[in-house]
Amino acid sequence: MITGNNVLGIIFSNAYEDSVSELTAARAMGSVPFCGRYRLIDFPLSGMVNAGMDHIGVITKSNYQSLMDHLGNGKPWDLSRKRKGLHILPPFNTSHVGVYRNRIQALSGIMGFVHQATEEYVLLCDCNVVSNMDLNNLFRAHEQSGADITIMYRHGVAPALRDHINLGLRPDGSVEQVYLSSVGGEECSYSLNAFLMRKSLLERLINNAVSLNQTSFERDIIQKYADRLNMHGFEVEDYTCTIDSLKSYYNHSMQLLGSRGFRDLFKPERPIYTKVRDDMPAMYGMGASTSNSLIADGCVIDGTVENSILFRGVHVARGAVVRNSIIMQNSFVGEDTHLECVITDKSVMIKPHKSLCGAEDFPIYVGKGLVI
Repeated sequence: MITGNNVLGIIFSNAYEDSVSELTAARAMGSVPFCGRYRLIDFPLSGMVNAGMDHIGVITKSNYQSLMDHLGNGKPWDLSRKRKGLHILPPFNTSHVGVYRNRIQALSGIMGFVHQATEEYVLLCDCNVVSNMDLNNLFRAHEQSGADITIMYRHGVAPALRDHINLGLRPDGSVEQVYLSSVGGEECSYSLNAFLMRKSLLERLINNAVSLNQTSFERDIIQKYADRLNMHGFEVEDYTCTIDSLKSYYNHSMQLLGSRGFRDLFKPERPIYTKVRDDMPAMYGMGASTSNSLIADGCVIDGTVENSILFRGVHVARGAVVRNSIIMQNSFVGEDTHLECVITDKSVMIKPHKSLCGAEDFPIYVGKGLVI
C-alpha cells in the first residue's frame, strides 16, 4: 500500500512564469499571492502534507528570495525536522554551467537529492494549479491500476500553456495518446502537470534523456514513452483551477467570492497552511461599507469595498470605492478614489481622487511599489 511517508514530493516553483509575467517579474510563481493571505505554493505543499508526505523538495530557479522568506524552515507545514522535512533546491545543476533551462535539466541537477531519498515513489507537481484534493486517492488509484506513471488530469477547457499535455484515454483510464498543445481553449482531458511514479523509474528516464541531450520532459519523456510504459490518468473532480494568464488569475480569484467555490477549496478536513503573520484584526470605520469580499487581518476600511479581495495590511481611506478588485498586501487606496476591476501588487499607493477602471476581461494591473 502506498502511503504518504513513502512518497517524495518535488515542486517546481518557477514553471510557466511567462504566462503571468506581470505577477512574476520580481517573484517566483510559487510565491504569487492568492486569496488574501496565501501563496500559490501553499496549495500543493499543503496537499502533500495533508496526505502524510514529510519529505519535500522545492526546485528554485530565479527571483526566489520571497519564496525562501515565505517557506522559511517549513514550520507552518510541520516540515521543520532533523530528518526529511522541507528542502529548497538551488537552481544550478551539475552538468551545465548556470541556471537550468528546462525540467529535464532541473531534475538532472537534483538527482543527488532524489537518489539519497529513502522513499520508493516520487510525486512531481507545479505551483500554477490551485486545488485541495486528497492525494491518498491518487496513491490508491496508482497502486490499483499497476501503472508505471499516473498523470493527474481534469476534463474541461484546456489552459493556454506552452507544450501543455492533453490526454487521450481508454475506458479503463489508461493513456492511449499524449498530444501537446500551446493554444488552449479546446475541451479535453488536460494534464495538471502532476506525475506519480517510482523513484527508480524517474532516475532512469532522466539519466537516459540527459545522455541523449533531450530537453523536453513533456515531449521526450511523457509523449515518447506513452506507448512503452503503462501510463494511467487520474481525474481530479475536486475544485481545481490552472492559472495561465493574468485574466485567469483574476477570474479564478473572483470565483472564490462565491460561497461554493470557497467551500470547495478550503475544506476543514484538509486545511491550507501558510506562513503565520500575527496582526490585528481588520478595523472598520464609521463610514465603512463592505459586501461579498475577502478581507484579511490588518486591514483598515474607512470606505466602500464590494466584491473584492484585500490582502493583509490594506488601507481603504474614507470615500474610496473598491469594487471587483484584488488589492495586495500593504497597499493604500486614497480618499475618494474609485477602483474597478483592478489588481494592485504589494505596497502600492493610489493617491486621493484617482479613478482606475478596467473590465472583467481586461483587469488593470498596477506593479509592486508603484505610486499613482
